Amino acid sequence: MPDVSYGSEQIPLNDDRTPDSGCDAICIDADRIYDSCGAKDCLSDLPLMFTEANQALVENACSVRINRANVITSTVEVEPVAFHRGFYSVDMTFYFSVSCDVYSSNGALPTTVNGLAVYGKRVVLYGSDGSVKSFSSDKPVKCEKKDRDCSCSSANSVPKATVQISNPMALSAKLVNCKPCNSIPCRAIPDCVCDYFCGELIPCKKKQIAVTIGIFTITRLQRKVQIMIPSYDFCVPRKECCAKTDDPCEVFSKIEFPTDSFFPRKSEECEKHDKPFECNCEE
Repeated sequence: MPDVSYGSEQIPLNDDRTPDSGCDAICIDADRIYDSCGAKDCLSDLPLMFTEANQALVENACSVRINRANVITSTVEVEPVAFHRGFYSVDMTFYFSVSCDVYSSNGALPTTVNGLAVYGKRVVLYGSDGSVKSFSSDKPVKCEKKDRDCSCSSANSVPKATVQISNPMALSAKLVNCKPCNSIPCRAIPDCVCDYFCGELIPCKKKQIAVTIGIFTITRLQRKVQIMIPSYDFCVPRKECCAKTDDPCEVFSKIEFPTDSFFPRKSEECEKHDKPFECNCEE
């Protein structure tokens, strides 16, 4: 779309329709992604923090085994990079809940404990620059503070950062000697994370658990922009909503007969379905 001066008139193409497409050209307000990056990180030897009851089990443990890990939440902060106009640093802090089996002696039944692992990461991405302030009727009145040193740090001029993270892969866990300086996070733990463990998290005394997990992340910077796109029609539902029945026999009657369970696949069919993916690309 060519640049035009403000207030000038744009001549529509084919009566506000894109050439030879039969669709309308409409303007929408959407988030445009200016820059993004993906990462595959193996987080090794992350120390775990536990509640007082679980930490007592760790202190008396002789071995541990990792079960699973999941993401509780993440904090994302965006700041402009000095002397690099249009570039921003994205600081991410991930909070993981890690479940481990703790063995008090050889041959004893394990006890499952949940602990907190914290990991911080920073990336630099291009997010363009803008000096406009946006106000909307659906948002409450919010005044800007007077003590801002630079107008470029206004919250309205900073792009929005979005981080996507896959479900962590629990790789390994081990018992190590306690290092209090490593077990305490550098920043305050959010209240929702403390509430997740239903108790106060304390530092270790003699022993602590160090875990290794793998994560995949995608980080992107985006801004609100007005862009023109082709529009075909409104998304009108074509399927009628049907009320579900509580009759179990009627629900069972809709299930297909499990033929594969009674007649296992032949070896030729297994090889056909289990063969690796082939590109079939022409060089």
